[in-house]
Amino acid sequence: MDLNTLMVLILMAPLLSAGVIALFFRDRGGIASAISVCASGVILVLSILLLMNAPEQPFESSIEWFSLGGFTISLGFLLDGHTHLLLFVVSFVGFWIHLFSIGYMDDDKAKARFFGGLSIFMFSMLGIVLADNLAMIFIFWELVGFSSYMLIAHYCDTDEAAAASKKAFIVNRVGDLGFLIGIVWCFWKFGTLNLSEINWAVQMDPSLVVTGLGLLLICGFLGKSAQFPLHVWLPDAMAGPTPISALIHAATMVAAGIFLLVRIDALLSPFVLEWIAWTGAGMAFIAGFVALGQNDIKKILAYSTLSQLGYMAAAVGIGLPGLGLFHLTTHAFFKALLFLCSGSIIHACHHEQDIFKMGGLLKKMPITSIAFLAGMFALMGANYTAGYWSKEAIMTAAFAIDGPIFWFLIGGAVLTALYMGRLFLIAFLGKPRTDKVKHCKESGPVMILPLLILGVLALVGGFYTFWPEVLSQSFFSEVNNVYHGEEFHHAHETLKIWGTVAWISGLVIAVLIYGVGSSTDRLNAKLPGLVLVFRRRLFIDDIYDFYVAKIQQRVADTLGFFDLFLISGVMVRGSAGIAGLLGVFSRSLHVGSVHGYVYWFLLGIVLFWAFSMGWF
Repeated sequence: MDLNTLMVLILMAPLLSAGVIALFFRDRGGIASAISVCASGVILVLSILLLMNAPEQPFESSIEWFSLGGFTISLGFLLDGHTHLLLFVVSFVGFWIHLFSIGYMDDDKAKARFFGGLSIFMFSMLGIVLADNLAMIFIFWELVGFSSYMLIAHYCDTDEAAAASKKAFIVNRVGDLGFLIGIVWCFWKFGTLNLSEINWAVQMDPSLVVTGLGLLLICGFLGKSAQFPLHVWLPDAMAGPTPISALIHAATMVAAGIFLLVRIDALLSPFVLEWIAWTGAGMAFIAGFVALGQNDIKKILAYSTLSQLGYMAAAVGIGLPGLGLFHLTTHAFFKALLFLCSGSIIHACHHEQDIFKMGGLLKKMPITSIAFLAGMFALMGANYTAGYWSKEAIMTAAFAIDGPIFWFLIGGAVLTALYMGRLFLIAFLGKPRTDKVKHCKESGPVMILPLLILGVLALVGGFYTFWPEVLSQSFFSEVNNVYHGEEFHHAHETLKIWGTVAWISGLVIAVLIYGVGSSTDRLNAKLPGLVLVFRRRLFIDDIYDFYVAKIQQRVADTLGFFDLFLISGVMVRGSAGIAGLLGVFSRSLHVGSVHGYVYWFLLGIVLFWAFSMGWF
């Protein structure tokens, strides 16, 4: 089977799954789940087969899909080291999340819709990974946004899920608008949207790199990877089912933004790279503080995701995108594991998510707790876990290349251990605090197996020297240089100490502040004002809400009024429109509301005063 056929089958398998579910099995959740899981298994098998037969040199193929004058959109595939890595991550982690979802969504009435949405998402994400041009990336980029909206809104009968899905959709559209303008500018400048042709043109003439173009293109990254100032949607997206949090908001969708940065790396000027590095490092640090103010287990992990994405962005910003991809991969293992563990807990505790209403989970759910502990140590970067290798490589490079950024990253490492230590001490140790937890029990085999597989990878998945060459070629040279290169030797030796001190000190501080099995937030008791700031997310969401409600909405209402009065009323309908508007105003005199009469009374006083002053 040739490479083109394999890639077409990989891309079409989830689309076929979604189509069959939508047409024939909308009300048959069991069959729909089996179809979706089988499709994800087929994707994984075909991806492994493709990787086993991948050529050493990049492979490209495309066909013309749409042409208008000199503008052509092609649909094609680009198979290189970056594709190999992301294809493996999406297909491998995606399969285990699909399998976990069978148990988690067992009693859900809309199970068929959920699994159909999963398949649509897999189709969209795989399209981004395989695409060879910016136009095709943007098409699947928007499909990812749509499928994310649909999956976050799975519990659409709740206000929280409905609001979260709309927020995610709108915030991502803001970023995508900038991304689209950047794509148009890119075509105008280069005459093509093919990634290989653009990279070749920049190699021939570096002066083609323009800061404005880079800033527009990274707007897509800011939205999908939830980086400042478009990060506000990700924590709210936890209103969706927990497997969605694992698939979209830990392992794949947020990774799409980092993948985009790597794809367009040649178009990013030094200023743009510096912006990415600083915003990423800032997010890695600030998100840790906000996580300390959250009591919802999934929102704590959500802010952890924001922090880890900051590490990846910082790696790209300092000029080492391979390190960002390496951390993206290890992060997919341990963060998907942590979300699935939280899903196992939430499912067993009858959808309880407040860590202060848990307690004693280590005894009640030992397998889930041990798996969570493995993911937690990997997230903190504990020595020789998966996260240790990728995080230490990024911090080592930052220490050697850009010292100030390093201090933000090391601060983020301390905070990661602090808020994860807080979570474990409160939720897993001590005694159960509610009846839901007292009567919880370990999840079934279909939910436990993914935890075991991902738990092993969270511990050993960072040993990059044992990775198959076809997967490691996109990051091996950079990682190897950091660990063995002369320019990084001093930094590496220093980070052996700094990294260990960071995660151990964070855990020690957590024990000192919160104790073991505490039923109250002791930090909140001592510093309520500070915790309020963290709990309100540094008031960034409040600022956005104020802007939307008090400024943007009023501007929109004003423009709507002028549209109704001047355009629809006067310009289109003429005197008839004016008469109609006068009728609307006169009807408002008799609304039967005291408030309405007060406003008209005040208006009459103003008009009487103006008349008495001789103004008319």
